[in-house]
Order: sequence, then C-alpha cells, then structure tokens
Amino acid sequence: MAIVVNLDVMLAKRKMRSKELAERIGITEQNVSLLKSGKVKGIRFDTLERICAALDCQPGDILEFAPDRTE
Repeated sequence: MAIVVNLDVMLAKRKMRSKELAERIGITEQNVSLLKSGKVKGIRFDTLERICAALDCQPGDILEFAPDRTE
C-alpha cells in the first residue's frame, strides 16, 4: 500500500501507550491497533484531528506516502 501509517512511531516518541491514546480520543484500543497496523482503508478527519491533538503532531507525522516500486 502506498500510504504508510506511522502511529506507532509517534506513540513511542510521545511515550504513550495505545490504551492511553484510545481513552483520550474516544475510540477502542482495538481500533488504535488496527490503525497502527495499517489494516484500515480510511480514517475520519475528526478522528485524525483528535489523534493529532492528543499527540501534539501534524497529520504528516502519522501518515506517509510511499509509492509502490513494483510497477
């Protein structure tokens, strides 16, 4: 996939656990885990906004475009 989710990196930089982030932004810990693994097909902007506020970061710190080199 061309979009890489770096949520685990930001959590580590902020020394925050997935459980704490889930509680702060109002989603389940399982959904945070799915986001971290990149197994989701999309994310609502309001969820992304809450993640960025909780982690004091920009959307680009969490999401990265990395084009597939298989073509």
